Amino acid sequence: MTRFDFPVRVYYEDTAAGGVVYFANYLRFMARARTEWLRRLGFDQSELREHQGILFVVRGVEATYQRPARLDDALTVQSRLATLSRVALRFEQSIERDGETLVSASSDVICVGATSLRPARMPEPLMRVLRAVAVSRE
Repeated sequence: MTRFDFPVRVYYEDTAAGGVVYFANYLRFMARARTEWLRRLGFDQSELREHQGILFVVRGVEATYQRPARLDDALTVQSRLATLSRVALRFEQSIERDGETLVSASSDVICVGATSLRPARMPEPLMRVLRAVAVSRE
């Protein structure tokens, strides 16, 4: 699974003036897609926190907004793991409507200790699965 598609419907609370999606909500859609991608791979974030003592946090995002989404639009968030290291992941994501790209982004996510919030190595079982789906490894 090198690409993961996650469906999203635009609800009223996702929109701002003019009935278009508020820009920050696209980032929320992408965060949900990353969470569901990880779940599809067999890893629940609350389980990773409780049993492995790790969390994932966003270090940075770069997004390009090309077209607006509107109330009731059916969107697809496409995600792929572009690069992987022992403590960091880079996702390339896009949000599309009927095959048209509305937003494209890259997100840098790091693994941190659940209590220390300092960078931490991902457990080997997780790394093994991530290596199988990553486009490239550092």
